[in-house]
Amino acid sequence: MNNVLVVAVHPDDETLGCGGTLLKYKDNNDKINWLICTDIHKDNPNYKKRQNEIKKIQELYDFDSVHKLEFETTKVDEHTMSEIINRISDIINKVKPNIIYIPFKNDVHSDHRKIFEATYSCTKSFRYPFIKKIYMMETLSETEFACSQGENFIPNVFNDISTYFSKKLEIMKIYQSELSEHPFPRSLETIEAIAKFRGSTSNCKYAESFVLIKEIS
Repeated sequence: MNNVLVVAVHPDDETLGCGGTLLKYKDNNDKINWLICTDIHKDNPNYKKRQNEIKKIQELYDFDSVHKLEFETTKVDEHTMSEIINRISDIINKVKPNIIYIPFKNDVHSDHRKIFEATYSCTKSFRYPFIKKIYMMETLSETEFACSQGENFIPNVFNDISTYFSKKLEIMKIYQSELSEHPFPRSLETIEAIAKFRGSTSNCKYAESFVLIKEIS
């Protein structure tokens, strides 16, 4: 049995990046765990709505555990790297995943880059020997805007999610405030387009793609 942790910088990153893959793990009786690193401020009028969305998402995936760091969105870089690392390390040591999904290291959003750096620091095999596979995931509206010159997302792992793609879209629709009409990157049309594109690269209808950073067999 696998014990999977997805590190979502913002709520919806887990669905954009590996929603179908998480559903596939769950269908295989593996454990799936969700770390949400940021949230909107509690004074924000949409705060309660966002918490309700998160609760619905949790139920639809049937996560085995959910953890929140509650850094304020867009302000992760106001915290010291040691604080971010320590808080992520606490969760990783609690969950003890053997597979972990993290943001792409060159995502354009500063929150993503900071969380990548901190999380990757928490994967050293001599400190976290239970981690056996580390993947970077592709997050629409962030990953595709990485600077060129050798810094782009070039996947080397593809996961057939054809059976789970419709439910991935169903889950994504709950994040109403994060969606907009095409050509906005987080549109249902764009989500389907990239899943088809990754599927055409791997001979299936729909796929999610990842960069495997490390595998210990």
